[in-house]
Amino acid sequence: MKRPKLRKASKRLTCHKRYKIQKKIREHHRKVRKEAKKRGHKKPRKDPGVPSAAPFKEELLREAEQRKQRLEELKQKQKLNRQKEHEKKRKLEAKKNAATIKEEAGGKESAGKSKAKTKKLLDKNSKRSFCRELKKVIETSDVVLEVLDARDPMGCRCPQLEQAITASGGDKKLLLVLNKIDLVPKENLEKWLNYLKKEFPTVAFKSATLVKDKTMPEQLTRRRARVDLSRTTACLGSKCLLKLLQEYGKTQNKAIQVGVVGFPNVGKSSIINSLKGVRACNVGLARGVTKSMQIVHIDKQTKMLDSPSIVADPSNDALALALRSIIDNEEWGSARVLEGADAILNHCNKQQVTMRYSIPGFENTDEFLTLLAQKRGMLKKGGVPDVESGAKLLLCDWTGAKISYHSQPPECQRPPPYLTEAKIAEMQKSFNLKNLEEGNNTTIQGLKYPSPASSIIFQSAGMANGTIEENKVIEEASEWENMETSKEGEEEDFTESDDDQDDLEEEMDVKEESKAQLTRKAKLGKQQPEEQVAENEPSNSLSVSLDKTAEEDDAYDFNTDYV
Repeated sequence: MKRPKLRKASKRLTCHKRYKIQKKIREHHRKVRKEAKKRGHKKPRKDPGVPSAAPFKEELLREAEQRKQRLEELKQKQKLNRQKEHEKKRKLEAKKNAATIKEEAGGKESAGKSKAKTKKLLDKNSKRSFCRELKKVIETSDVVLEVLDARDPMGCRCPQLEQAITASGGDKKLLLVLNKIDLVPKENLEKWLNYLKKEFPTVAFKSATLVKDKTMPEQLTRRRARVDLSRTTACLGSKCLLKLLQEYGKTQNKAIQVGVVGFPNVGKSSIINSLKGVRACNVGLARGVTKSMQIVHIDKQTKMLDSPSIVADPSNDALALALRSIIDNEEWGSARVLEGADAILNHCNKQQVTMRYSIPGFENTDEFLTLLAQKRGMLKKGGVPDVESGAKLLLCDWTGAKISYHSQPPECQRPPPYLTEAKIAEMQKSFNLKNLEEGNNTTIQGLKYPSPASSIIFQSAGMANGTIEENKVIEEASEWENMETSKEGEEEDFTESDDDQDDLEEEMDVKEESKAQLTRKAKLGKQQPEEQVAENEPSNSLSVSLDKTAEEDDAYDFNTDYV
């Protein structure tokens, strides 16, 4: 037999029960209405606002909006202060927890090691480490190449370096390498070569660059769709320099080490890369990319030693510090950047600068920087031109390989006091100067130069002093070492100063409003009789008390302002 299916109970109510519930609900609503009538409950009235007939309606509405804005700003500031306090507490707790974990797991030794590591990392970026590495390169090298920017060769020479090499004794030689020769006119380059070769053997050089020439069209090969950059990456003067070094190595009967030294952004690392034919050293537009000695093997007989930049002495003038300082422009303060831009513009021809940047005539540096910032779209909030970023752009253009400018060599040949005739003869000894001159002529002929009209005339400030000894280096406000400590100090002081500023702002707001009330009363006093003005004088206390609570801000009392 089949089992009978069990039916579930229905959830529907009977009509009798449903009608009964509805009746009860209607009776309850009726009772609530009766009680509300007895109590006399009324709906809350809306704020009528300021009537249109009231005098000074616009001023009053403006004041009410200002009060609301102040209250909102205060609330936001309080919220920010609370968030900062929470972050501080969180950081302190995290530090405490980390310290306890280290102590439990024998963290004393590990903490000492980590501190030593951080000190080493910070020390790599310091000026003293740069001097230490530079001195190491000078001591270990047999031949030192002092790289000079062809646009300002005299400004790139360091007398302290030259004196240290000439006074070192032994067979240590010094060669001058004029780099970036493609950025100066041909006549100017020849003048500088004639001037410098009377003191030291000088090599004209144009290092290889991976920047595409905009005037050159892209040549695509059939096999592979690659751009032919053979012309743009070509290096000139490398054969002459290598031949000179190899001949010197043969006279010494040993493998020689060649140190490459100079101020920032003169092209030390790019010369080594050009001689090697591969990017062996890091290269960049920023200053101080190379931070330690790097050995690059050119062949069996020659080793190239890349070195950090020479540290410019703080006693130099503003121009030398702007162009030869080891610190990058981004880490400088706004005052130093503007001072450097001013020094550059003061040593140039204004007409040529305006033509180069296609800017109308300017009277001073600030005007030039504002025009430059406007043209390049460097604007702050509200469309205000960013003068500081314009100054940084100018410094980058002049230290990089973007702008063609040239300086004239001195009219009279006056060698420095450390260069006697005997020293000059000693430095030129064991170098084939005829082959060097022939090599320079071939490099000069095989290169395109800018026209003298397009190149900006620049007045050089002379040799730039540098510090080679580690003990004589003065760290400028310890830019790298005290970076973390200064940030923590700033955070602590910021919260304290915010509280003080809030109190001062509140006091100033009260004073401003009291002054506004008094001026309003003076206007009303002209129209009203003296008796009514005397009656309204005690209302000052009421008007000042309007700022205390938010509820009183929304309400408006007519008795406080007029009768």
